[in-house]
Amino acid sequence: MNPTENSPALETTPHNGSAAEASATTVTAKSGDGSRLCENWHDEEIEPRGPISKLLLAAFANQAAPPTIGGLADEVASAIASGRDLVRDDDVQLALYLLYGLSYGRVVDNGDQWEWHPDTVAARLDLERAFEAQLRELVPTTELPNAAAEDVAQALFALTAPDPDAGPSLSRHVAKSLTHEQAIEFMVQRSIYTLKEADPHSWAIPRLTGRAKAALVEIQADEYGNGRRERMHSELFARSMRGIGLDSRYGTYVNFAPAITLASFNMISLFGMNRRLRGAIAGHLAAFEMTSSIPNGLYARGFRRLGFDESVTEYFDEHVEADAVHEQIAARDLAGGLAESEPALLSEIFFGARACLLIDEWVGDHILESWVAEKSSLRKPFPFEAVLADRDRGTASPADAEVGAGR
Repeated sequence: MNPTENSPALETTPHNGSAAEASATTVTAKSGDGSRLCENWHDEEIEPRGPISKLLLAAFANQAAPPTIGGLADEVASAIASGRDLVRDDDVQLALYLLYGLSYGRVVDNGDQWEWHPDTVAARLDLERAFEAQLRELVPTTELPNAAAEDVAQALFALTAPDPDAGPSLSRHVAKSLTHEQAIEFMVQRSIYTLKEADPHSWAIPRLTGRAKAALVEIQADEYGNGRRERMHSELFARSMRGIGLDSRYGTYVNFAPAITLASFNMISLFGMNRRLRGAIAGHLAAFEMTSSIPNGLYARGFRRLGFDESVTEYFDEHVEADAVHEQIAARDLAGGLAESEPALLSEIFFGARACLLIDEWVGDHILESWVAEKSSLRKPFPFEAVLADRDRGTASPADAEVGAGR
């Protein structure tokens, strides 16, 4: 695992080489920067979950990209032809996570040479088209408003309004009943997207024009801390992770994330990285921002109830205020502005919004149902004892400590 922008240090020894070189990499915190250096650095190789991810991981381990990845196209075709639920398929979702990760970086070593390899591009296209087709079958349609900004905004507010008759929710459980182990799980689950927060939606910036583009840039500027690294939302979340004793390097806990959690992140990448889906990414971000403020307030309450301080809750507190503003911009100027400039994208905007609501609901349901059944929501046993023991001791590495950060 390479050190990333979410490592606690502000000074790093760069690493883009072999695992042996990575083992010598260090992360050094600047004295007085206030970063808590977690002692529980978690290093393990990404584990394959089926034939597709196995072939990809084996290929990515090579220092030099071979001309072809033998058998990959056949395994991808077999998975698609099987008719199985791709949204919840571990092998397919991990494969997409890895393939999109080649463009994000910091997911696999040697990733740069694979981003535009013909076999990885072909596999990604085939898998994401099948994934998209299944999403379109699953996501309910909605009656469309006029392609006027205010009409679009009002329809989105109606679509995302809280349901007074809804049953138990993950956010209310966190506020009232969260345990320390569940707090760790919650952060592990969220880390798949949130340590990359804003990046998937930013793919859309060059694909938009005019009012919609300006709105997206305004939202993203806030997400990236308006030029202040320490205020980037991904950085705030990284500090929250370290505050409860977790490793904040990107991708550290991917082995623990179930397919539905990967699917949620992969869906945003799918929408953002394809120009033809620019309407869907705009609708997704609108729904995402419009359903964020209230849950984040409840998350902050739950973590405070467990005794966590501002170093952990600041991320959630920030989103209570920021997303209350972002939802207005996203609904009226981003989604509404795009609908006015490109009326043909109206149905795609609402497809993206409904897809966001549906998949995120499934992620929340999976976590909550697991907890109600007194089970873990993670896909394999997690070393809770080490993290909890570190918190109980109240220990933190010195600010000038060096921590191994390579894999």
